[in-house]
Amino acid sequence: MLNFRNTNILFVSLLGLIVWQHITQGVSLWSYLVLVFIYSLILFYGCYYIGSNFFMPVICSLKTSKKIIAITFDDGPDASATPQILDVLKQHNVPAAFFCIGNRIAGNEAILKQIHEQGHIIGNHSFSHHFWFDLFSSAKMLDDLLRAKQLIRQTINLSPQLFRPPYGVINPNLRKAIIRSGMVPVGWSVRTMDTVINDEQKLLNKITSRLNPGAIFLFHDTGAATISALPLFIEQAKAQGYEIVRLDKMLNLQAYA
Repeated sequence: MLNFRNTNILFVSLLGLIVWQHITQGVSLWSYLVLVFIYSLILFYGCYYIGSNFFMPVICSLKTSKKIIAITFDDGPDASATPQILDVLKQHNVPAAFFCIGNRIAGNEAILKQIHEQGHIIGNHSFSHHFWFDLFSSAKMLDDLLRAKQLIRQTINLSPQLFRPPYGVINPNLRKAIIRSGMVPVGWSVRTMDTVINDEQKLLNKITSRLNPGAIFLFHDTGAATISALPLFIEQAKAQGYEIVRLDKMLNLQAYA
């Protein structure tokens, strides 16, 4: 299995082989550069493809033949979009998971409580969601996670157990922070790209074509296209025989510690 540990063992062995050949037979410096380049590509894949499980196991779907799916939202709470999405979910009697950013809670506490009171779950999506979050030290990442966790607990009296990495990026520092936090990392199997697709029909076509048993859909409760496409997606999913279940129920996980 391709993971960080096995990759390091393999490339240290290859480096040793190249050094030995360099000493005994002489090899081009290009051999070292090619090795570093390939190693960097694999690390990039491991960091930026959340389903790779390269640094640690991340739950991105459920292996099942049952026609069940889960809907999740990132980057809220948003004062405008989140209440509209909650209305859509309520009208269609559909549960969801909201991975919230800590620094967006202040002033939106009532929305966070509404999410919880309407039967949805709230997950941790970091406090800052900083552009350079991936370059933080492990200690700084942990502090960021715990700040978000504390704010959520102060608002709904529950500590979120599920964590979704900002930008879906995992690296060794974040792995340490997640383990120390005691939270469970959760990704997705279908990235809707609703932050860049502004056309409702194009978005709808993309997500309905990705319907499959055990899928986890990643939306964002921040945009107009998501709000308009969501009810149509729910209707089409149900018409195809899919049941939309709450993320923690589908994955058999504890939503709160």
